[in-house]
Amino acid sequence: MFKRVIKIVLIVALIALVAIQFIRPEKNNEGYKSVASFEAETKPSAKVASILKENCYDCHSNQTQYPWYAEIAPFSLWLDDHIEEGKEHLNVSAWENYTVKKKEHKLEELIEMVEDGEMPLQSYTIIHGNLSEDDKKLLLQWAGLARLKYKHQLEVSSTK
Repeated sequence: MFKRVIKIVLIVALIALVAIQFIRPEKNNEGYKSVASFEAETKPSAKVASILKENCYDCHSNQTQYPWYAEIAPFSLWLDDHIEEGKEHLNVSAWENYTVKKKEHKLEELIEMVEDGEMPLQSYTIIHGNLSEDDKKLLLQWAGLARLKYKHQLEVSSTK
């Protein structure tokens, strides 16, 4: 009896696994041109731009480089959820639509998340590797300088 129940459960699980393969999330492939406005405005160095591309843009822009397992459900659904959630918090492809105050705040959050080790996510770094301390330092310096620019704009506009 117990073997029969296990066999039925395994067959149902296999059918569900095959069926879920037909659920295909839309790909996040707008291209790196979508980050051009962000990079033009925040002016990252070539090294920082490379750090952003390799560690941030997959979840925080409209361009994702998908790993091979992104074609297999449930991983495809899990990745899609991560990308959508990441873009809700910060989407550099929508940077030109953010207010100066929101830009300053997003850079503040970026700094806090990197300093606290919350970004990139551990689930991302397991496969893609973590930021080196030098890369973190460069990223934080760039974000701090870019943030100062927006803070200054806010101060100037509040005195008018």
